[in-house]
Amino acid sequence: MKKKIYVDGQTGTTGLKIHERLSLYPELDMITIDYDKRRDPQERAKCLNEADIVFLCLPDDAAKEAVGLITNDTTRVIDASTAYRTAADWTYGLPELSKENRVAIKNSKRVSNPGCHATAFILSVYPLIAKEIMSPYYPVSCHSITGYSGGGKGLIDKYEQLDGKNEYTKAPRPYGLNLNHKHLPEMAMRSGLMEAPIFVPVVSNFYQGLAVSVPIHTKLLNKKLNAKEIHELLCEHYQGEKFVKVMPYGDDSVLFDGALDITACNNTNYAEIFVFGNDSKGSAVIMTRLDNLGKGASGAAIQNMNLMLGFDEGLHL
Repeated sequence: MKKKIYVDGQTGTTGLKIHERLSLYPELDMITIDYDKRRDPQERAKCLNEADIVFLCLPDDAAKEAVGLITNDTTRVIDASTAYRTAADWTYGLPELSKENRVAIKNSKRVSNPGCHATAFILSVYPLIAKEIMSPYYPVSCHSITGYSGGGKGLIDKYEQLDGKNEYTKAPRPYGLNLNHKHLPEMAMRSGLMEAPIFVPVVSNFYQGLAVSVPIHTKLLNKKLNAKEIHELLCEHYQGEKFVKVMPYGDDSVLFDGALDITACNNTNYAEIFVFGNDSKGSAVIMTRLDNLGKGASGAAIQNMNLMLGFDEGLHL
């Protein structure tokens, strides 16, 4: 029997991408709702409770409302909002975090899809903290450069307006300057840090793609690894992973004219991790790139669904 899938919030950027990916699955039946009834609580509740798996592509409050409308104990939920990413009774939907987390996702009824910046940051830092190389009290800072699609339809419209001079497109724009970005709680909790990192995201005039950079003073690590040794540790942690790749160390052929191409993972579910270093200065930097609409959103959601339904994890990805 085919599994029934419902996407609540299917007209937003993430919802549309999830729908696009789900169209590849003859194994599934989609539950649809009339456009003019998409905010009707009774109609939504009917769809939510009929589904085997629900994707929530909604603002936080609306996601919480949707969960409250589910009255059975069989509907399984993948929530793309920030509402439950640090909730103890929800599973964090990053399979590559650990073998135990992948098993938890397979068995969970409530999975919270990670944020895009958070995914790249946690993939970079978690192995160092889990192996006690980096202290959970290490003073971590990071920055991220991202395409404007991460801001949803509102920001997309601002960047793509064509009525004369567009101030949004003239230069990259650091934002979140109150240092309280909505991804910070999960970045700290899911990486194992006791304090949130100092995080400055930058949005720029390209549609999609994201790269997070984490600088490291190697002398402040519990074990004084150099950059190449940090690279080896990450290679070991992600060995055998399909969607997380640690790129070759010291190989300029993986760069674009000596620089990192932020968009190289676009339209995929891959995250690629780079390590750069200067041992004479005791410094290293971990850079992780991904598609903010792929591994940072809809791709990750589909990967989690595959696990939850017992499909091959990489099916249609």
